Amino acid sequence: MSKTVLVTGGAGFIGSHICEMYLKEGYETICIDNLVSGKRENISILEENSHFTFYKVDIRNYDELEEIFKKHQPKIINHHAAQKSVAYSVENPIYDLENNLFGLVNLLNLVKKYPIKNFIYVSSGGALSKEILGNEKSTEIDTPQLVSPYAITKFAGEKYLSIYSKEYNFNYTVLRYANVFGPRQIPDGECGVIPIFINNVLDDKGSILMTYPDMPRGCTRDYVYISDVVEANKLCTEKPVNTVINIGSGIEFEILGIYEDILEVFSKDLPIKITGPRSGDVKRSVLDCTLAKEKLGWEPQYTLKEGLKKLQDYLR
Repeated sequence: MSKTVLVTGGAGFIGSHICEMYLKEGYETICIDNLVSGKRENISILEENSHFTFYKVDIRNYDELEEIFKKHQPKIINHHAAQKSVAYSVENPIYDLENNLFGLVNLLNLVKKYPIKNFIYVSSGGALSKEILGNEKSTEIDTPQLVSPYAITKFAGEKYLSIYSKEYNFNYTVLRYANVFGPRQIPDGECGVIPIFINNVLDDKGSILMTYPDMPRGCTRDYVYISDVVEANKLCTEKPVNTVINIGSGIEFEILGIYEDILEVFSKDLPIKITGPRSGDVKRSVLDCTLAKEKLGWEPQYTLKEGLKKLQDYLR
């Protein structure tokens, strides 16, 4: 194959779906993951494909990364590997910094020696949301709140990529995801509320809603189903746009409303306990995805409830 893509974090929830897409599209797919949050079983069936190669490698290890670059000479990098928890970034900002910035800079330094054509960088629409007032939505050019180390490292990563794309002459796209949900998701990180709720519902346990006193139905978030996220990655692989793009539903959901939808889809009636907020939590987040339609021709195809029903089918 002439098309070779390197997917970092490729054994994770989102990354494994991205690897599947690349194989279907005819790419030689090189997957690296340190398996801290990624799982080998997410890619076990892919390893039967002769055009898929997996390496257990940490992006902080420059020498091991270089061996992979030297051997495979990827022309596209799809960078999903990250420390993804807002709360954990507050507790351990050094670990967040090492993974989300040092790891990225390792990749960019290797691009200098082993030129590429296209770099897809995954950022966070939720953590980089502006302060939402009234019926506003957060656009790509709004000033982010930056209320957690995670938000700061993700935003800095966008800037590093923009600089180095010009320095080393490659195209790029930054995808700022809303909260992604779907099959293989584990109950942790910024997006983990849906699998946490679903696990509790399946175990007939009550849940906990962490929120601010003035938001009794919880913080608000924008949710997007995994299949829509995969399509966005496919489109910007084919047509990089050299800018930041929001990928979400454009709909603001209260977390309690998410819980109520899950109860309805799974035909359950279970209590929820309301407690104080998590450190670093943005109060409201909803993305304006106009640019995704204009630049990529992308629009979400699944509603929240449709995605939850597909997830229920998968779990069955």
